[in-house]
Amino acid sequence: MHRRLIAPGALAASLALLAIPASAADFTPGAPGAGDSYYPGAGNGGYDVSHYDLRLKYQPQTDLLEGTATINATATQDLSRFNLDLGLNVSEVRVNGKKAAFQRSGDQELEITPRSGLRKGSAVTIVVRYAGKPSEVKINGYTAWQRTPDGGIAAQEPESAAWWFPSNDHPRDKATFDVSVSVPEGSQAISNGVLQSQSTRLGWTRFNWRSNKPQAPYLATLAVGKFDITTDTTENGLPVLNAYSKDLGDNAGAARASIERTTEVAEWLETVFGKYPFNALGGYVPNVPTSFALETQTRPFYSPKAFANGSNVSIVVHEIAHQWYGDSVSVENWKDIWVNEGFARYSQWLWSEKEGEGTAQELADYVYASRPADDPFWQVKPGDPGPDNQFHGAVYDRGALALQALRNKVGDKTFFKILKGWPTERVYGNASVRDFVSYAEKVSGKPLGALFDTWLFQAGKPSAPALGRSATAGRSASKGAPVQPKSWKKIAATNSLHDHR
Repeated sequence: MHRRLIAPGALAASLALLAIPASAADFTPGAPGAGDSYYPGAGNGGYDVSHYDLRLKYQPQTDLLEGTATINATATQDLSRFNLDLGLNVSEVRVNGKKAAFQRSGDQELEITPRSGLRKGSAVTIVVRYAGKPSEVKINGYTAWQRTPDGGIAAQEPESAAWWFPSNDHPRDKATFDVSVSVPEGSQAISNGVLQSQSTRLGWTRFNWRSNKPQAPYLATLAVGKFDITTDTTENGLPVLNAYSKDLGDNAGAARASIERTTEVAEWLETVFGKYPFNALGGYVPNVPTSFALETQTRPFYSPKAFANGSNVSIVVHEIAHQWYGDSVSVENWKDIWVNEGFARYSQWLWSEKEGEGTAQELADYVYASRPADDPFWQVKPGDPGPDNQFHGAVYDRGALALQALRNKVGDKTFFKILKGWPTERVYGNASVRDFVSYAEKVSGKPLGALFDTWLFQAGKPSAPALGRSATAGRSASKGAPVQPKSWKKIAATNSLHDHR
């Protein structure tokens, strides 16, 4: 007979989870928001999600989505109740196997009250049965679900999960995902990560997708429709899957000519940012009227309009760069959007430099010189632009200027060490603008607060020396006008993709 010895500390910890609190006052509701100053209703407090298992059925003709979501989480406080973000109709909720009371509040809050309180540190399993038409859901006046002639898609920023599954919809709460979707035979369901399997029975085809690395809920995507699909494998063994709506019209060729270079772009970006952080690559283009693109994890969404004027690999560079800057390392709060967009834009400048179509410095000189001091562009502060300007062009272009100023300040060797080290040190985590400033100072050994304050936090056009260049750099000697790099039109085409609503 063996006796298992339990250390006193471990025994005390175990008993603490089982202990009955002295009074109900020990249990309190989780917050109805994650505390984001830009989007107070986004996300929730009191728990941390580790995994979403979504089993869905979608009918393209009626836009009816039926789902059962199983959510694995851990209570981060003694909880009397907690919220999930969801805009669809709920028929049943279970917490740890037992039916729980629930009610709706506002546009997206599903308030859940379990039969008994949940102790801090305890494992929680939540099952939600729900249904509805995602296109009819409006949260904060907009929709993240788009109908297409043959189906529908979920892709939006800063929130998109609440239109198709219950979640803690804030980038700070990342989780792994299993997404299983049943659609009428002849249609396809595209999501993130790796397609594990598919099977057809009684006129329905089920697609099973898996994302095995932490993923922010807004980066989860679903596209149902009829697609032409291409597959491949990278030299490192990663599966590549691209999907194109069968009805892209005149944009079809340009879309393929751009997105089929995803593997090439990712391999090049690995030389700049380090090892690719996820288990799959790809992209998809549905037949939608909108004009934005989004870095949905492992499989970015692209509007057909992104290729209306021909192929544009620069757009693909932007969205794949986000896999490091935005997806693997995500914002701490939405005011920190520069740690996503400034770097994705700068990656386009680096691609231009690689392709011999204008160096990053030439692009910086052009952007700087082409915006007069009284242009409202300079009044937007990329380090904290405000919710109304979160996707303003200044966050992208002035944000990239900040990185060029940093490059000029610390030199190429240190600069690229920072670019590669940051997503390695912060892999699968979250970070603020201030965190990046501290990291750059640590790696460079230089005080950089004034530089970043000038470019990210002060309204007004910085002086030319702040960029590390003379006031006449980048100008034609004969006319004094900015010199436009060859790559600029392709890069500027990304500007039309900024409006995510």
